[in-house]
Amino acid sequence: MSVDRRANRLLMALDGDDFALLSPHLKEVSLRQGQILQEQEALVEEVYFPLNGVISLISVMEGGELVETATVGREGAVGAFAGLGSWHAFSRASVQLPGTAAAISVVHFQAAARQSARIRDLILRYKEALLAQVQQTAVCNALHQIEARLARWLLQILDRVDDPKLPLTQDFMAQMLGARRSTVTVIAGKLQELGLIRYHRGHVVVLDRARLEQTACECYAAVRRRTDAVFTPAADA
Repeated sequence: MSVDRRANRLLMALDGDDFALLSPHLKEVSLRQGQILQEQEALVEEVYFPLNGVISLISVMEGGELVETATVGREGAVGAFAGLGSWHAFSRASVQLPGTAAAISVVHFQAAARQSARIRDLILRYKEALLAQVQQTAVCNALHQIEARLARWLLQILDRVDDPKLPLTQDFMAQMLGARRSTVTVIAGKLQELGLIRYHRGHVVVLDRARLEQTACECYAAVRRRTDAVFTPAADA
């Protein structure tokens, strides 16, 4: 089965010859909600290019506490850094919203990267953008109010899916934001009263994206700007 590379921005950024190095080895796989694609500190053996759905990169503490440090969707990949050499995952990659991905073994991905300067360059640019997202998330968690952080997080999810109805529980949102469930309940209720979202039985429906963007902190725009820069012509200069 051939993979429609138009669904993933990294794959689309490759010209025909470069993509041809990958395409024979790409396979479309299902992403189940809660599925762990890579474990923290484990050797990366497969690279995933999401075609739809959302993946959370999660830092796992010794006591079992979890905090999301970045999200990956159709703009990126999980495990791509391994294309430049042996790589141990710096976080757990867990499927947040189900979907599909184009998967390729690290062995084949590394072989393609060795033959293509364009693939290597794209990996490096995406690596910078993803690490910038991790840094921005750390700053956001330390400095910004939970209301702005929740708005930022919901917008990041919306950017990666085509449906304003998101299957998200308050427990899950609290875990990803490193906040108490009771706090998220209060803030989600406030956003609902303002008409920005509707929450019911494990689903969040975004009703007013424009106002949600006004509520979000500067981190949303900063992360999106860095991600978009990976694909702009200026990045090739």
